[in-house]
Amino acid sequence: MIITRDKYMNFLNEFKDNEAIKVITGIRRSGKTFLMNMFIDHLKEEGIDESQIIYINFEDMAFNTIKNEIDLYNYVHTHENKTKKNYLFFDEIQNVNNWEKAINSFRIDMDADIYITGSNSHLLSGEMATLLAGRYVELTIYPLSFKEYYDFKKGAPQTAYKLFTEYLVDGGFPAVDIAPSDNLKTALKHGIFDSVVLRDIALRANTRDDKAIVAIIEYLMGEIGSPISATNISNTLRSNGFKTTTATVISYLNLLQQSYLFYAAKKYDIRGKKMLSTLGKYYVADTGLRNTRLNKNYRDNIGHQIENVVYIELLRRGYTVDVGDYSGKEIDFIARKGEEVEYYQVTEHLPENDTRETDNLRYIPDGYKKVVLSLSQFDAGKVDGIDVQYLIDWLLEE
Repeated sequence: MIITRDKYMNFLNEFKDNEAIKVITGIRRSGKTFLMNMFIDHLKEEGIDESQIIYINFEDMAFNTIKNEIDLYNYVHTHENKTKKNYLFFDEIQNVNNWEKAINSFRIDMDADIYITGSNSHLLSGEMATLLAGRYVELTIYPLSFKEYYDFKKGAPQTAYKLFTEYLVDGGFPAVDIAPSDNLKTALKHGIFDSVVLRDIALRANTRDDKAIVAIIEYLMGEIGSPISATNISNTLRSNGFKTTTATVISYLNLLQQSYLFYAAKKYDIRGKKMLSTLGKYYVADTGLRNTRLNKNYRDNIGHQIENVVYIELLRRGYTVDVGDYSGKEIDFIARKGEEVEYYQVTEHLPENDTRETDNLRYIPDGYKKVVLSLSQFDAGKVDGIDVQYLIDWLLEE
């Protein structure tokens, strides 16, 4: 069974043979390696000879002798096709010390199309940002969207709601979704969690005690969609016997974001047109990972779970997303893409005789698009001029 990732493949095809380095990022097991291999197969189908392709997965023991930029440089030049264009693929390249120096050299001294993947946003900081500024394009890979999940499951309109509840529990990690049993799905999600925590967070935090990190993760998973304070997290951890400080919590929160396990949504003052220093919110990369780790079902805190799904979907569609505040009224999301601005409220259903979900949008005095997304298909329509859409239909648009 193959899950095609057409949107991502289209991106790679668009930038194929472009001098820009293609940087593919995203949480572990979201499909970066699969996408890279799928694109290599595509190149071969187009007539690119295997001798023109160099593929290295740095988590494969076969390449564990490549430790630094010199090792990488020598390996590639030993295996390059000296008469034709080379296609270089480096998977989880952050495992090589000073890798960016070798990549910059390949860009200069070879006729090469370069693709790299990494599971940490730190990949795009520091010296790489300096060496390769303006010379790379980033493609962020997310776990499967609901539409990808729906298409893979061969969904139909009459099964859409049931599949959505399964999606909240299964999540969108491709390896999980093709697993033949619930027990295997659970085991795989636990494995993904452990891999992210141990390889991408605890290792970079330079600590052998990952219990505090796990406690912070579980706190955030339990509070998705709620305002979060590092001080409150620190106080909660200390009350549970952890020796930690607010500064340490802040550093761990940064690592959780760099690993793509969590995304932070800042609060934006719509009237004052400025970011607020008040509490922001955190959303997890995948609700399935959250529900498995906390041993929850799809009904647990479902309002915030669907809010989480919408937040990640907006990111997937290319928007920058903040939480809004208009004169004390909270707007779930302000989504921006260039000059485009959209406002979203997300709800399980519109409450009877209560217009707060639409009122929060109705009084914003600008002409930008305003939408309420409801998990109840019976809410769809117009309320006081505000468009109310069935959440599942909205998710299946793309």
